Amino acid sequence: MQKIKKGDDVMVITGKDKGKRGTVLKILDKDHVMVENINIARKHRKANPQAGEPGGIVDKMMPIQVSNVALYNPRKSGPDRVGFKILDDGRKVRVFKSDGEVVDV
Repeated sequence: MQKIKKGDDVMVITGKDKGKRGTVLKILDKDHVMVENINIARKHRKANPQAGEPGGIVDKMMPIQVSNVALYNPRKSGPDRVGFKILDDGRKVRVFKSDGEVVDV
């Protein structure tokens, strides 16, 4: 079970986008995630007339390391660490370390 999953609300804890919040769009591998509106890079793109694509400078989302983001805790209104707990019915769920509140419902 992963600590950060697709669709989670996360906060950047280090780097140029520190303090920004976003939603995880995609898990690329065990170390990289794509977060909405985080780690935006400006790329120069050559025009392709056959495909009807104009050239110019475009903004592109780049991957960010999982270690640079933390799950957002709405009760604490900030980033929080995640742990695991096995419930009485045998399910394994993620919990916030600060208050023990269950993340997965």
